[in-house]
Amino acid sequence: ASVFVPTVIGIALVTFTAWYFIGGIGFTASMINFVAVLIVACPCALGLATPTAIMVGTGRGAAIGVLIRNAESLERSHKIQTIIFDKTGTITEGKPGVTDVVVSTGIDKEELLRLVASVEKKSEHPLGMAVVDYAEKQIIFVKLDISSFQNFAGRGVLAVVENRSIAVGNLSLMKEFSINTMEADFDVRKFSSEGKSSVYAAIDGRLGGVFAIADTIKESAKEAVRELMDLGIEVVMITGDNRLVAEAIASQAGIGRVFAEALPKDKAALVKAIQAEGKIVAMVGDGINDAPALAQADVGIAMGSGTDVAMETADITLMKSDLHGVVEAIQLSKRTVRTIKQNLFWAFIYNVIGIPLAAMGMLNPVIAAGAMAFSSVSVVSNSLRLKRSKL
Repeated sequence: ASVFVPTVIGIALVTFTAWYFIGGIGFTASMINFVAVLIVACPCALGLATPTAIMVGTGRGAAIGVLIRNAESLERSHKIQTIIFDKTGTITEGKPGVTDVVVSTGIDKEELLRLVASVEKKSEHPLGMAVVDYAEKQIIFVKLDISSFQNFAGRGVLAVVENRSIAVGNLSLMKEFSINTMEADFDVRKFSSEGKSSVYAAIDGRLGGVFAIADTIKESAKEAVRELMDLGIEVVMITGDNRLVAEAIASQAGIGRVFAEALPKDKAALVKAIQAEGKIVAMVGDGINDAPALAQADVGIAMGSGTDVAMETADITLMKSDLHGVVEAIQLSKRTVRTIKQNLFWAFIYNVIGIPLAAMGMLNPVIAAGAMAFSSVSVVSNSLRLKRSKL
């Protein structure tokens, strides 16, 4: 605007001066040409070009279950070069179930289930809830009194249940509390090769058992990953699970680049590292642990089935758990930006053609006004085409 307005006013003044002093057509005719230049250059269509496309684009997104927080994220999404997916609840269904329970020597299985499930009852982690569901199906009472509860982000929990110290989590947590896990190494390797996650449980400083938990990938995951790769986007998966489990799930989804055994801070650090390579990065997640990475990413995408924290942090929320929503969000961004460029073309083409004609005295102000009105109508109509576009 700071360039356009002075330029147009300058052209209008030159037009009046040239026709009045050189053309000798008189004040009234010179003023008509002066006014015609100003009218045909009226930048109504320029002002409508971007906001109309953005409004229609966000409305179209809402109609297909893609909620876009702001215009910046919609415009930025078409530039995405790398997408990082969290595993649990994003690539996978997020509804894992216990498939195997290995109980350490001298430990009663029912007592182990009762203690561990009572602790996990206070946890929101999908793997923890899988243990609770398994225990309840065994008709085991899992509401024992817990005197203390401590959450170790990305690793597990520690609690005191009926004066007994219970630690439940991954191998990293066991090492932190010096729990000897060698007894379960063979079973854990077997579970990992089958794509199952292992949750360790320790009672009073001794390994009590291991829970094997399986989570199937979403039906839409493999096709969505393929479609993203077809768009030239690099796909990465990150998870707190061990490498064997992570690679097994990634292989099923068709993802080649995997980061395993990651803490929440590692997810944000990975996003930052890829951004340092000069790439536009999107993060897709659903849990509290994903929030830092969602905030760090150029575009944060949260699953609607996830936590409120993730959805509040993200730029885009997918109301369905279908990963095709990620592809649709990117395609919608591409269509919206393309529409903005088309709108700008139509807005400028009237000025490019109309201003010289008006300056040469070949355009009546009435016709100029009609042309500018038509340019605004054409821009709005072009934006409305987004509502009917197929993604």
